[in-house]
Amino acid sequence: MSLDTSRWRSQSTYDYVDTLTAPDIGWEWLRRNEDYQSSYAAFSQAEHPAPALAEGAARKWGLRFPGRSSA
Repeated sequence: MSLDTSRWRSQSTYDYVDTLTAPDIGWEWLRRNEDYQSSYAAFSQAEHPAPALAEGAARKWGLRFPGRSSA
């Protein structure tokens, strides 16, 4: 993933960050993480993701998957 640094100093590009909650900010950073992107790709491409895959992602990334049993 190549970062677009052309507007990194543009205040208007990041004005929305002022209104984010802590979980929102966490998501903004997480979604840019290349390791997370790889994990997400593996999970989303699985036809029937194994519960172990969801549990592993939950542990590694601190995520919860609503509607999924943690048992």
